[in-house]
Amino acid sequence: MFGFGRVMKLAAMAATFALAVGGATPSQAQSGSVRLHIVKAGFIVGVGGGSGVLYYEGRKYRLRVGGIGIGSLGVAAVDLVGTAYHLHNPHDIAGTYGGVGAGATFVGGAQVATLQNEKGVILKVRGPQAGFQVSLGLGGMTIALH
Repeated sequence: MFGFGRVMKLAAMAATFALAVGGATPSQAQSGSVRLHIVKAGFIVGVGGGSGVLYYEGRKYRLRVGGIGIGSLGVAAVDLVGTAYHLHNPHDIAGTYGGVGAGATFVGGAQVATLQNEKGVILKVRGPQAGFQVSLGLGGMTIALH
């Protein structure tokens, strides 16, 4: 027969094993696809806004896009597609994104940007630009669930 101490050790080992194999684990970050339509206009201070969609785990989430850029000149509209990385849930996409714009672009030019919010979500987006804008400057863009 086993002694009480030995039974307790076996029970503790079994509980540890059960937690390690079948217990709760931290959720893994996922990615989702993103489509954004942004219109921006300005001279020195640009104002922009738009809408978009996040596709995450088979569901569609509507987005609102806003933001103000410094150093804008002209009017531009851009449809961006890309990927949102490091999402633990769809609400993680909401926040203020910082990054660097693609620089001087003209009609037929392309925008490519990598942006990150305060929750660590990274957006990698690209798309053609319509109109003229010396700097689309997506830095400071805000995204909210609609």
